[in-house]
Amino acid sequence: MSGQSITDRITAAQHSVTGSAVSKTVCKATTHEIMGPKKKHLDYLIHCTNEMNVNIPQLADSLFERTTSTSWVVVFKSLIATHHLMVYGNERFVQYLASRNTLFNLSNFLDKSGLQGYDMSTFIRRYSRYLNEKAVSYRQVAFDFTKVKRGVDGVMRTMNTEKLLKTIPIIQSQMDALLDFNVNANELTNGVINAGFMLLFKDSIRLFAAYNEGIINLLEKYFDMKKTQCKEGLDIYKKFLTRMTRISEFLKVAEQVGIDRGDIPDLSQAPSSLLEALEQHLASLEGKKVKDSTAASRASTLSNAVSSLASTGMSFTKVDEREKQAALEEEQARLKALKEQRLKELSKRPSFATTDTSPVSTTGGTISTAPAIDLFSTPSCSNGALKMESDLFDIQQTFNPAVQASSTGLPVATAWAGYSTASQVPPPGALQVDFESVFGAKATGVNNIDSDDILKPTMIGSNQALCSINQLSDKLVGDDLDSSLANLVGNLGIGNGTTKK
Repeated sequence: MSGQSITDRITAAQHSVTGSAVSKTVCKATTHEIMGPKKKHLDYLIHCTNEMNVNIPQLADSLFERTTSTSWVVVFKSLIATHHLMVYGNERFVQYLASRNTLFNLSNFLDKSGLQGYDMSTFIRRYSRYLNEKAVSYRQVAFDFTKVKRGVDGVMRTMNTEKLLKTIPIIQSQMDALLDFNVNANELTNGVINAGFMLLFKDSIRLFAAYNEGIINLLEKYFDMKKTQCKEGLDIYKKFLTRMTRISEFLKVAEQVGIDRGDIPDLSQAPSSLLEALEQHLASLEGKKVKDSTAASRASTLSNAVSSLASTGMSFTKVDEREKQAALEEEQARLKALKEQRLKELSKRPSFATTDTSPVSTTGGTISTAPAIDLFSTPSCSNGALKMESDLFDIQQTFNPAVQASSTGLPVATAWAGYSTASQVPPPGALQVDFESVFGAKATGVNNIDSDDILKPTMIGSNQALCSINQLSDKLVGDDLDSSLANLVGNLGIGNGTTKK
């Protein structure tokens, strides 16, 4: 099986329709392709864990949903993506996983589609158990052992006796779950299981470093403990020796699959005389007969053991720091490549000439500072220089009869002047209207308007017209509607030229 399946494409398309970018990315990171999740998809999911507006439960549920698949590839890649976010994502992702009662219920998972499915199903069950244990450990101690501060003033070195005796067994349980993955070099045959093994390898280094520092703190306090505490401490140290052997075997597998020797820490065994000294001290507290040992010899044995374990811790810390430095350099190289790509894209774009006065101008002109014209203001009548071109007042010469003054002596109020009583001979081509043929007889309506007294347009100056409008507007103010209408009729000079009041 290679490439994305039809199911992968349909699922991604469904999430595209619903607008869920997180679910779509989870789907793309957990396709049926037999390879580890792509880095670009994992980086996007890490970015999502750092965004406060991203729903962490929804992200986790999307990963859990993918583990319900019957394909070992999809399930394994879902576990890898979850593990990757637990290691490199925001801590609130791990906090949410720790708050859940159950994470992965894959203890009975089995892919029967082929021989490879049978083989990989075994490692899926082991891997899911480790991730469950990792979340439980966080729930119990409220921090991640692989991310705690290390060194002389680290968390495990400064912990008091009571808390230390409760914390170290939690580390041991998580370490047991990790080492139970129990893979051989010849079983790392595809990109999926290889990606999971690399995450486990990095966790093993950090987890054992914290484990080692807890044991150093335990040994420094051992000879000052009570009898019950010494008994617990001795049992913890014996288990530590067993796990040191197992972690050594795990690291050998890492070396066999091509991990650089410089990235694999050196393990220094504590002297066997230390275990004997611890057992004798406990026996003496229980009242048993033991061979005499001076305080100086015990101190020397303890010092040698602590020095040996400290060198182991330093080796693990150097490897971890080297990995962090490599990751930092890789990120810087990636950012540099993105920056160069961006500069190339900008250089290929056409440049647009702009000016200081206008950021969007494509010419060298400047912005005019002339005041804007107020379309709703009334021009002043005293401005004789006001000229208006191409407006309604520029009438053709065809409509240029004599200007008639009203009986009131006021200037003509509109561009269509008053009503002239003199006979006018229309020029050739002018519009002629026979009102007698329309109304059947001479109009005998209000004020006895003759057919010759038809309203005729006349040319007047634009300044005169605007002033007349303003003056007329002032006169159209009356006590009521009737007086206003009467003033209007009088001002227009309708009829016999006398003002009607």
